[in-house]
Amino acid sequence: MTDPAAHSPSNKAEAAFDWCFRSREDGRITIAQLPNPALWIFLATVVLRRVVPDEQEGALEVLAWVGLAALAWWALDELIRGCNPWRRLLGVGGCIAVVLGVIARLS
Repeated sequence: MTDPAAHSPSNKAEAAFDWCFRSREDGRITIAQLPNPALWIFLATVVLRRVVPDEQEGALEVLAWVGLAALAWWALDELIRGCNPWRRLLGVGGCIAVVLGVIARLS
């Protein structure tokens, strides 16, 4: 882990930025990362739902549920293990998207 003194902010804006985006694990600024397997699965279902013909309603429904499950997996992982408040906030946003997606699928 890096020396915390090496990242001492000089003003309130820098302090807020550091608090929000600096990784608690390694001290680096972390805004985005390469997708993990859950997010890759979600992204694949998004692409496949655009490619699968509308006539294949069953396949589209399965893809929608698999996508929601993968997004839930990713969102909960970010919410629980996110390396900074920004990543945890992304997890909250993902959880909200999942809840809204489930409501839309069930109505």
